[in-house]
Amino acid sequence: MSGAPPPFPVPPFPGAVGVSHLRVYDSLSPDGLAGGTPHCHTVCTEAYAVVAGAGRVQTLAGDGFRETVLEPGAFVWFTPGTIHRLVNDGDLEILVLMQNAGLPEAGDMVITFPDEVLADPDRYPAAAVLPPDAATTAADDDSARRRRDRGVEGFTELRAGTADGAEGLARFHARAAALVRPQVDRWREVWAAGPLAAVEATDAQLRALADGDASHLARSGVHALPPPPDERRYGCCGTLGTFLPERLAPR
Repeated sequence: MSGAPPPFPVPPFPGAVGVSHLRVYDSLSPDGLAGGTPHCHTVCTEAYAVVAGAGRVQTLAGDGFRETVLEPGAFVWFTPGTIHRLVNDGDLEILVLMQNAGLPEAGDMVITFPDEVLADPDRYPAAAVLPPDAATTAADDDSARRRRDRGVEGFTELRAGTADGAEGLARFHARAAALVRPQVDRWREVWAAGPLAAVEATDAQLRALADGDASHLARSGVHALPPPPDERRYGCCGTLGTFLPERLAPR
């Protein structure tokens, strides 16, 4: 046979995680703290690798309310169902690693709006999704700030009533599960194409090595992405520069 070899595919990031550079909002919330929008993920574990600045992450989870200091070099992670809110004490920048790349963008994020919004499947998406013309730093951050402020209002309500916020957290988890349920079948497709495919690739490689077959090693290579563009997306916690391996063409 002759002809050019097939192009080398662009692999997902290790473990098919998602990677973003986050500059945390420095505008003040209604309670006087600068920072992001409290929210949780229903399927994905998230990790913070702090690269600059100072701050805290407030969390409300099965182990109660906690506040964890963030400083350069710190590494913090939390599991699904953990409500987290970033507080920016000065120029806080974070490299965010997100399990199940693609699922957060597909809706695996529920913001802590007041309960009457969470209970309404029509009002919630209207409050959670930024208008297309206000989704990036090409526009002002008024819509992102209003969304954040409603989230802080609901987060304050959740923590009220019991010292550890357990009653409010249980109610929030029930609301969150109801909101995301219609999306689960679509999420399975995203998961199968990313994380599950990565696990199956590792399984195939292990079986090949056990058989003495090293042919997959010939597909090795190095890939690199440039820094994210200057125009960033308004995320829940700040402006996001997202690293996407699919931006690279196969070689």
